[in-house]
Amino acid sequence: MSVQLLVAMSPWARLLSTTARVSLLLLLGSVLFSCSSQRVPEFALTKIEESDIKDDSGKELGTEDDADPEDLEVFYPTDQWQTLRPGQAVPAGSHVRLNLQTGEREAKLPDRENGETGTREQRGRKRLGKVDLDANSFTSEELKKALAKMKESEKAERKAREEEVRKKFRPIEQLKEEFEKLNMKIETDYEIMVKLISKFNSSASTLDEKVAALYDLEYYVHQVDNAKDFLSMGGLQLVIEGLNSSEASLKEHAAFVLGAALSSNPKVQIEAIEGGALQKLLVILATEQPLAVRKKALFALSSMLRHFPYAQQQFLKLGGLQVLRSLFRQKGMEPLHVRVVTLLYDLIMEKMLLEDSQHGEQMEEKIQQYQQVRLVPAVVEQGWCALVPNLLAMPEHDTREKVLKLVGVLVAFCREHYRGDPTLGTTLSLLRSEYEELAAEEQREGDKDGYFRELLGSINTIIQELR
Repeated sequence: MSVQLLVAMSPWARLLSTTARVSLLLLLGSVLFSCSSQRVPEFALTKIEESDIKDDSGKELGTEDDADPEDLEVFYPTDQWQTLRPGQAVPAGSHVRLNLQTGEREAKLPDRENGETGTREQRGRKRLGKVDLDANSFTSEELKKALAKMKESEKAERKAREEEVRKKFRPIEQLKEEFEKLNMKIETDYEIMVKLISKFNSSASTLDEKVAALYDLEYYVHQVDNAKDFLSMGGLQLVIEGLNSSEASLKEHAAFVLGAALSSNPKVQIEAIEGGALQKLLVILATEQPLAVRKKALFALSSMLRHFPYAQQQFLKLGGLQVLRSLFRQKGMEPLHVRVVTLLYDLIMEKMLLEDSQHGEQMEEKIQQYQQVRLVPAVVEQGWCALVPNLLAMPEHDTREKVLKLVGVLVAFCREHYRGDPTLGTTLSLLRSEYEELAAEEQREGDKDGYFRELLGSINTIIQELR
């Protein structure tokens, strides 16, 4: 509204003279200019200097910037605009505006998105750790105390856990002290074998102590490196001499240790045959001895002969096949029959597989050694063709399996004998009928390549070869 209009509308302006009107206009203009110069250009509100803010006593009041942030009164916004009091701290993310009509600051929550709902109290509730805290009910000091208590609680729980671990486990220093008090020492296999050999060789040891020493030695010499150490410390020769003992238990366990040391260990095999072990084992098998002693002697003999053509050659020269055949004529030796059959099958297959393999320089040398071992001709000459099939009458499937394997290998060398043996033909026909039923039952149960089907295949192959 212009100054001229204000003057014109005044009821008393008509009574003033022209000069008075001019003076009044000048006065009103200066007042309006003065008022407009004191307003904030952006909001057209009166600007108040911070130095002019004083309390009733005339003392200047502190500004919001001077206040300790932790002492500021927290403002809790809602969906509606609310007036901010001096010193109130506004949460981050709130919308703040200046009311142009009242000149006061106002704030509210940001506009809700994604369907966010809830009352002021629900939105003001915060979660701290595992405890729900209502932000309207706690001051900053109370929250600081709560956090401090939580830290103390965590420390207490950690100490409790550490104490529980200490109760379950003892520190390494304490264990070392206890071991030292007990004078305990961790011994190597070598040190243990030295002590066991010393106990076995000591004249002061009883029979039970010597047997116990041999029993423990068998466990250690199974390992190839331990067997070589056993050889270097003189233990092998002591065990070979133990085969001559008059005590059956010493013979048995000495042969057991010898067989364990010989297994897949060429160096020990060579030393053993040079030390006379082969002759002593054959003597045990050929003379009257308990079954347990002969069983361990046969185990040691098998370990010596496998993959060692020189020992096989010496075995044949010393009449080893005759010694093994004599076990079939003695009563009570039936458990050894399957072991003998298995040994012969392994030795024959060992040579056949080597001859069929690809030849190299090392293999050529070994083949030449095996060519000097005439095992199959000796088996045929000494009547094994008739002896082996008789074992098919045994009821155990495992025994039949091993006998069928050996008969299947010998059929190429004993064909004429087998064709002229009516008992063998009858036995094979009965076995085929039995295993056809067992194989059919396996197949009905879903096992198409079962154990009995494999045995039936071996029988059919032998019958086919004999036709």
